[in-house]
Amino acid sequence: MSVKITYFVHGTTTDNEQGLSTGWAPGELSELGIQQAKDLGKTVSNTKFDIIFCSDLKRAVDSANLGFSNYEIKQDKRLREIDYGTFTQASEDQIDYSKHIKKTFPKGESLKYVENRIKDFLDYLKQEYNNKHIAIIAHKAPQLALEVLLNNKSWPQAIKEDWRDTKAWQPGWEYIVKL
Repeated sequence: MSVKITYFVHGTTTDNEQGLSTGWAPGELSELGIQQAKDLGKTVSNTKFDIIFCSDLKRAVDSANLGFSNYEIKQDKRLREIDYGTFTQASEDQIDYSKHIKKTFPKGESLKYVENRIKDFLDYLKQEYNNKHIAIIAHKAPQLALEVLLNNKSWPQAIKEDWRDTKAWQPGWEYIVKL
């Protein structure tokens, strides 16, 4: 009795290319991001999902629609990126997750807020999607929250081991939600 999750990150945005942290701003996929989303759908086309969930932010919705148009796609605001508050669209150099595990970004959220949102989402999956394989298309902070909640990592460990720092992208990360 479990739910299998394959987690995908949205395609590259124009903000990403400019070194900006988009946060809760919608975010526009760049040409590269559009191609990445299309290619991802082709790369995993032999995998069967019961449903696709994505953040309700534009860049995740666009990535889901471009890569997985043959599936039912549900938007869920719990899968949003962390709210950087006054740091929305600030330089990535100004964003230090390790300082915002419990302390909120000014007029924004902390990683603990994101963890609580993702825990609530996982509880929903347990209720509604037992023995299903779902895909999620979302952002950095929600994926780190999955590492904390499902892989028993501490926040400092999840941040330190983030694949984004080593550029170790892959076409999906697998997680199991045990009931």
